[in-house]
Formats: sequence, structure tokens, C-alpha cells
Amino acid sequence: MTEVALPPGYPVEWEADVVLRDGTVASVRPIRPDDADGIRRFHAAQSDESIYLRFFAPLRRLSDADVHRFTHVDYADRVALVVTMREEIIGIGRFDRLDTRSAEVAFNISDHYQGKGIGSVLLEHLAAIGRDLGIVRFTAEVLPQNRRMLAVFSDAGYEVSRRLEDGVVEVGFDIEPTDRSRAVEMSREHRAEAQSLRALLRPTVVAVIGASRDADTFGGRLLDRLLDAGFTGEVHPVNPNVSGLRRLRSYPSVRDVPGPVDLAVVAVPADHVLDVVDECAEAGVKGLLVVSSGFAEDGEAGAARQNELVRRARGSGMRLVGPNSFGVINNDPEVRLNASLAPTLPPPGRLGLFAQSGALGIAVLASAARRNLGISTFGSAGNRADVSGNDFMQYWIDDDSTDAVGLYLESMGNPRKFSRIARKLALIKPVIVVKSGVSRFGVPPGHRVRATKARPEVFSAMLRQAGVIRVENVHQLFDVAQIVAHQPLPRGVRVGVVANSAALGALAADACTSWDLEVTHGPVTLAGEATAEDFRAALDEVFADPAVDSVVAGFIPPLATDDATVAAAVRDAAVGRDKPVVATFLGMRGVDDGQATVPGTGGGTRAVPVYAMPEDAVRALAAATRYGQWRARDHGTPVAPVGINRRVAEDVVGTVLAETPAGRRLTHDEAATLLSAYGIHAWRQYRVGSVEEAVAAADEVGWPVVLKSDAPLVRHGSGPGGVRLYLGDEYALRDAWASLTRNLAPLQADTFVVQKMGSDGVPVVVTSDEDPLFGPVIGFSVAGLPTELLGDVAHRIPPLTDVTVSELISSVKAAPVLHGYRGQAPVHRAALADLIARVSVLADDMPEVFSLVLNPVNAHPGGVEVLGADITLAPAPRRIDPGRRSLT
Repeated sequence: MTEVALPPGYPVEWEADVVLRDGTVASVRPIRPDDADGIRRFHAAQSDESIYLRFFAPLRRLSDADVHRFTHVDYADRVALVVTMREEIIGIGRFDRLDTRSAEVAFNISDHYQGKGIGSVLLEHLAAIGRDLGIVRFTAEVLPQNRRMLAVFSDAGYEVSRRLEDGVVEVGFDIEPTDRSRAVEMSREHRAEAQSLRALLRPTVVAVIGASRDADTFGGRLLDRLLDAGFTGEVHPVNPNVSGLRRLRSYPSVRDVPGPVDLAVVAVPADHVLDVVDECAEAGVKGLLVVSSGFAEDGEAGAARQNELVRRARGSGMRLVGPNSFGVINNDPEVRLNASLAPTLPPPGRLGLFAQSGALGIAVLASAARRNLGISTFGSAGNRADVSGNDFMQYWIDDDSTDAVGLYLESMGNPRKFSRIARKLALIKPVIVVKSGVSRFGVPPGHRVRATKARPEVFSAMLRQAGVIRVENVHQLFDVAQIVAHQPLPRGVRVGVVANSAALGALAADACTSWDLEVTHGPVTLAGEATAEDFRAALDEVFADPAVDSVVAGFIPPLATDDATVAAAVRDAAVGRDKPVVATFLGMRGVDDGQATVPGTGGGTRAVPVYAMPEDAVRALAAATRYGQWRARDHGTPVAPVGINRRVAEDVVGTVLAETPAGRRLTHDEAATLLSAYGIHAWRQYRVGSVEEAVAAADEVGWPVVLKSDAPLVRHGSGPGGVRLYLGDEYALRDAWASLTRNLAPLQADTFVVQKMGSDGVPVVVTSDEDPLFGPVIGFSVAGLPTELLGDVAHRIPPLTDVTVSELISSVKAAPVLHGYRGQAPVHRAALADLIARVSVLADDMPEVFSLVLNPVNAHPGGVEVLGADITLAPAPRRIDPGRRSLT
């Protein structure tokens, strides 16, 4: 590809790859002067009707002046985007500013690509760009018969006004996102990305490129696995050196395969992969699975090869799994796809699995097989160059064959997107995640991940916020999966325990207590020689107890009774019950086969999760219980504080960064203005250079006052070292000045401010930090020792709901001091929640806010007082979940 010289001011950050409605990939980018020939080709291919609908005239040929005007824009008052596929323009969207606050928008979509949602994508991107440029309203002129374009506006979720004048429909709408427009955008993204995975997981035609007779090669193994699994579609080997493989005709190139190919499995040396991708593009292949290694995990040259692989695949409309992938599996009997290197497959089941690396993919599948834990689908992302766990979750949301999901994540490229997709999935299906950390030290070679400055607790908070079940290792993942994939969710923490050993029952009961479960029935101890019928009778009693939400059954096999019969008794007792059961059969782990039954009971059909030790069973049960509680409770509504003036905030940010492009700490007045735009009142501080100025300031604000050092060394320190409180008159202020000056002058910290004394209350800290990986991170803590010594700080990631804000306040260990600890009056919790909500919206809106610290915030029975505000601005980072559809 020839390198193109970018015009001055070209906004690279507007470039994005997007998934269209049919699952294919297209690229969105700003228009460039060198697009002139492409514009002419695009226009020449349009029908007369389409030309008339766009230009209101039969403009069959564009003049040179028209082309120049279309392709030369300033990216500020005149903005234009093009959508391309295979480097040809298939859609154009533009707006021209009418005044400082409004712009006229227009679209032109290729006749050959109508119905793929290109107009909707362009509107989303133009609206986001417009908001960044200070535009609040779009208008458009559309002919009444142009129903497709009118639908683009009306279906976007905005409040659209229409007026017919002189035979033209004048359309207008504010582009500030609404709840409905956000929901529409997320729904479209979900449908498109899920559709793109269907070509990979439910193909009808698969080509194995690099297929070989040698069963020890990747190509040979993949062909064997596909055929041996009984794939229900067509398999076409591709190898130019042989004419046939496994009684199938072999083709020299994928271009020679008859008919369209849904999935191309690529198993050729790394230096041949790019040529194969070009051939797949020419053949119209929908998706690629690249198992070849030698890419970003193999140094700088490999990383460059991987970047080019992604560019060519997406530029040709294809999704890519890999490179360095272990493969994909779909156990659906209607598909039976095993496009993987797995030597052993778990049985068909209801669990969806995702693992990134090949080695872990082998371990995950082997562990599932040993446990007899059936899977629905499996995917290995390899280097995660394109398709990731986020895409698989989008697919699983609508996949009727998947009831629970497990993910082994070695890295995470887009936590914000992960969080919102995982939350949507977790509301209907359990999501279990193994992830050891988020530091750069744990990132595998070949994975593109931004560095993070956030503490590990932020990642854990993100998972809790999304309703994800986090576990420590693969064994625990499957321990939990055995319950949530085969048993109903617990309705509460009450547990009944039945065992044929007092020691086993005691272990189970102790484990329940340690995991905050309540034993309300038992432990019931049966005789060592108890029969399966005895077990069944005891289990019937505990299941029937209305004070029991879950059942734990333990069994040490005596000589007279075997495990299979007791497993059948446990299973049969659970039939028709709405309570989960977990079983401990010492030395066993997995899911029973669901076949053996106790004579005369009628048999059971629900598999029972079995564990080697009661501690494993109870730990998994506790995780399922917490998840059930999360899913059952109210999750609230997104916070939407009133009285916000974003224009004022944008003016502050724009002015500061225009003067200091690298960013800086705001003055008190600048910080106060920025906060007030979001309805946050920061108390005035008077910087004083002498005791006389301090007295004058105190007279102005009103006594009593506070005198405190503004030096960074002591500004937020706990204790009285840099502050004097309750100064009620001039004499007290002068004494405080002398004392602080004497103590702080040697530290060069004798710079002071005067502020009115706040109400009696609890000092708290509210923060926001813009993290390169997570985006804005909101922090909350009780000021002083809980924050500085104990690290008792809670975090959440915007956007927040009212319930999330409440949980954030309650989640710090020092929260009891806010609620009337030791007879103190409780603080005004609603006012505190409103403050946190406003900070979260500010942080979400303003990526330029690099750091925001409100310390102290005085929370008291009458409200909250923001006594200190420290804000630092920096150039806005390119967020990886930017508020418009984009593949990262």
C-alpha cells in the first residue's frame, strides 16, 4: 500500500474500524484531498435515483470544483468522513457548520452497500465529532421519498423534529446523547459484532489453507479434527502441492474453491500469511482463523507483520481470530465444528469458554473433558489482534445453546467495553473470569495493551460492578461453572448440609461459615452404612425445608454402597426443585453422567456438580450465591444530575490547554468554575501572604475560619501539622499564623490560605483519575488515616448508576462513621451521593481532566461542603471506548 501524505490538521483520532450490520468490517476515516478519484468512482457507480436523492438534481457528473470542495475540508467548520472497504469508498457523511452551535449534515451511501447500516455508523461518528467541536444540533434537508435517510435520523434515538417546506423535509435534532440514543447505539454494536462471530462459529463452508497429509503439521491436524468431529458443512483443503486429501479434492488457492467460503483456517508459515489473506479477500471470505505463529509474540518484525495482517483483514471486510490461535469449537449437533488443535474435546454442553493462548486452551479443554463438563462453544484469541473475549460475549448474549460463560484472560485491551458487555451478559447468564492482574508484567508477548497507573483493586471493582464472578484459577472456574451451568441459582445464603460422616459434615458447615453462608439445616449426619434410599430421604427433608436456599451433600463411600448409586439419589432428590445442590464424593471432581437412578424413584435428568472436598463445593456455591444476589437486586438507573453546563466546562478546559498545551494544575478560581459547571460548589479559599491579609480575608468570609498551608508537602496530610481550625477571632488567627510559620518555614511550606470554618462532620475524599487503560476511575474514601495509612479506598468506573454510587459509599471499611457511629448524627448520604454522581459525569465528559481530588469534603447531617479542590488538566487521551462504535 502506498503511503499517503496527510493534509495539515488531519485528525488521525477519527479513524476507526467498525462492524456493519451483516458482520463485515469497514473503515471510517476523515476525507482527504487524494480521495478525489475515489469520489468520482463512487459517484459514477450510483444510480440516477440515488444521485437525485442526494443532490436534488440529476447531477450525473461531478465538476472539478465540486470534487475539490468535497475533498478539501478544514476538519472544524467543514467535516467529512468516508467509509471504505477494500480501499474503495462505499459511504460519505459530512457536516458544514451553520453557526457556533449547529451544523447541516448530509450522507451518501453506495447503492451496492445499502442496508448494512453505514448511514447509522456515519451519524454516530459525526455526532461524536460534532460534540467535541462544540456543536449541539444537526439539521438536514431530505426529499420526502428518501425514506432510508429519514429512517437513519428517526431510528437513531434522538428527539427529531420534521417540517415539510417547498417539497423538502427539514430535519433537526440535538446531538447530545440520550438514554434512547445510547441504547440504540449499543444494540446496533451488539447485533453487528455478534453477527460477525456467527461466520466464525457457525460456518457452512470451511477452507483449510495449508492442509497437509502430514498429521504432525498444524494443517494436517486441523483438517483431521474438522473431519473427525463430523462437521456438518463443507470442508475444502487448500494446498497447491497435492490434488486430494482425506478423499476430498484439494485446491491450489482459496480463490479456486467453488462458492463462497465462510471461514478460512490459515495454517501456513508466517511469511506467507499476508499473501493468503489477500487471496481470501479476493475470494470474498467472511472470516479468518490464523493458527500460524511468528507475529507480535516474535519481536518487532513480527509485530509489524501482525499490524499489517489486521489492516489487510479488516480492510477487506473480514474478522480475524488470532494469529497464534489454538482454534474455535462449536459443539452444536447442527454444526459440530472443531477447527482447533485440541486432541480431546469435552462433551456437548451449555458452557461457553474463551481462552487467549494455545497452551492454556489445551489445559482448559482438557480440564473440562476430565470433569465431564460439556461446552457449547470455545474460542482461543491467540494474540488477540482483532477478535477478543468481548466479541465472544456479544455472541453468547443471544446464543440459545449457552447458559454460562467462562473466560481465561491473560490481558485486556478494552476494559470499559468489557465492563458494559459483561454486565449485559451477566444480567442473563453467569460470567466467570480468571484474571490474575492487569500490570504490564503479566501481559503475554504479542498482546497490545495500554499501560495502567490504576491499582489492582480497580480491576476487581470493575468486575464486581459488571456482575462478573472472578476466580483465581481454572480449577475454580470449572468449580463454579459446574453449579451455574447445571443448577438453579441460589435465592439466598441459607444452606442445608447432609453427610454420612460427622467430620465431612463439620468441614462443610465450617466452610459455609467462612464464606458467609448460613447453615440453617444440619449438618445432618447419616450412619456410615447408610443406603442410597436413606440419603434420598434425608435430602427430601432438607429440600423441603423453607429455611434452606441451597443443599450440600457429602458422601464417603462405604463397602456396601457405591458412588454412582448415591449420585443418583442426590440427583433424583433434586428433580423438580428450585434449589441448587452440590455434592462431595471424596476423590471425585466433575459432573455426574445424569443416567444412574435409584430404583423406584423415577430417575433424574439434572446433572449434579461433584467436588473432591467440601471446601471446594462450598466456595463455588458461595460464588454462585453472590452472583444470584447481584442478579436479583435492583441495579438502578444511570445518574443524570441536573444543572450541568458543559459549555462552561469546555471553555475552561479549552482556554487552559490553549495557553498551556501540555496541561497544568488549575488555579482555585479555574477549578471552582469547572466544578460549578457541574453543579459542585467549592468553598472559596483566600491565598494570603501576611497575617494582615489573613485577618482581612477572615473578616470578609466571616469567623470562625481555618488557616492552612497550601504547600503540596502538607496540603492533604492528616493531623494538625499544616492546619489550624476554629479560629474565632483575630488573636487566635495571629497565634495560629505564628505557630504554623515557625513549624513550616524550615520546610518551605509556609504558604497559606484562609477559608471559612465548615460544619462539624466527617471528612471524605472524592477523586477521579484518567487512566490510559480504564479511562476515568472514581475513588471514594474517608479522609485521614483510613485513606493514607490503611488504603481504604473504593473505586468505580463511569458511567455510574444511583445504585453503583450507593455501593461505592458503603464499600469502604470506614463507612460506619458516615452512618452515625458511636452516637454521632449520620451524614446527609443523598447529598454525598449527588456529589459523587456529578464528579463521575464530569470525568466521563471531560477526558482532559487528568486528575481531580476533592479533599476534604466535609459530609455532615445537613449536606456536603467541598473545602478543597485540586484539578490537573492534560491533553485528552484517545479513549479506547470512545462513545462511538469502533474496533480497537
